[in-house]
Amino acid sequence: MAASPRGISFAALFGDMKLIGELYKPDLAMLPIGNRFTLGPREAAYAIRLLGVKHVVPMHYATFPFLTGTAEALRKEAKKIKGLKIYALKPGEKL
Repeated sequence: MAASPRGISFAALFGDMKLIGELYKPDLAMLPIGNRFTLGPREAAYAIRLLGVKHVVPMHYATFPFLTGTAEALRKEAKKIKGLKIYALKPGEKL
């Protein structure tokens, strides 16, 4: 899924992220940050800038020891993005 009528963006390729940000202006992005087989916190922060979102739900991290990305690392990488809110949800938690 790249974008929806509700303004949610699900991870895509970087070029797609810029296009999605410009065309659909999503409010929320769900981005993988595990850093193995997925984006890491650094790449996710870059994607946040491309998408232009102010709300992010990190996903695909902390489920196995080899997934080293963390929500805290994402916060550090994205600290200069004004107005950004990162929602690190626990399993079963709702937004």
